[in-house]
Amino acid sequence: MIPWTHLDTAIIPNNGGELKLSQREKEFSIRLSGIRGELMNSRVYNSEKVLSELGCAHLKTSKNAHVLVGGLGMGYTLSSALKAVDETSIVTVAELIPEVVKWNQGPLGNCAGNPLQDSRTRVCVGDVKALLNTKTPTYDAVLLDVDNGPEGLTHSDNNWIYSEVGLKEIFKVMKANGMLAIWSAGPDYLFEVRLKKIGFKVDTRVVRARPGKGSKHTIFLAKKA
Repeated sequence: MIPWTHLDTAIIPNNGGELKLSQREKEFSIRLSGIRGELMNSRVYNSEKVLSELGCAHLKTSKNAHVLVGGLGMGYTLSSALKAVDETSIVTVAELIPEVVKWNQGPLGNCAGNPLQDSRTRVCVGDVKALLNTKTPTYDAVLLDVDNGPEGLTHSDNNWIYSEVGLKEIFKVMKANGMLAIWSAGPDYLFEVRLKKIGFKVDTRVVRARPGKGSKHTIFLAKKA
């Protein structure tokens, strides 16, 4: 078997550990240090792609839409969002870890078709919380692929996003009929209840990590009525 080559390491803020980027031929992997293992692989991205397709489906014919992507990862969610909206729209992506942006500008770029080079892309290096806390209706869609879903795995501050307080703030920054789409490693009934309590109309979808196979992931779809 061809061995992995370590390319770079990034420190996760607030003692979240380390991210390690590795390559094996055309395959890339981002792993958490220690026993927690692989977070992302360039061959496994179907659920990230579907997250954007479902979250932006209502924008197919919209002009000047504004989409917020929380979490750059390997660029698949961003790339899919750009494909889902027209040439007049803007997609802002927030990424906490500067090195992840650098990786997508470099060796990872080709995996998702270099979405950072798209003129409609806006990059914000920092916590997505800052963009979700403005209290002004701004976004037609918010796509969150942050950490592991409602249970933060790498960065405890992400728990705010999924809390009742955080969801209320997200509700405020979404335009009427806007869609909040959230990727999760698994189902979470209590989180669904929380979304409904805030005022969202909620649906959930189970999506495979690869088309027709692989791990089952959950996508929460929360529409602002």
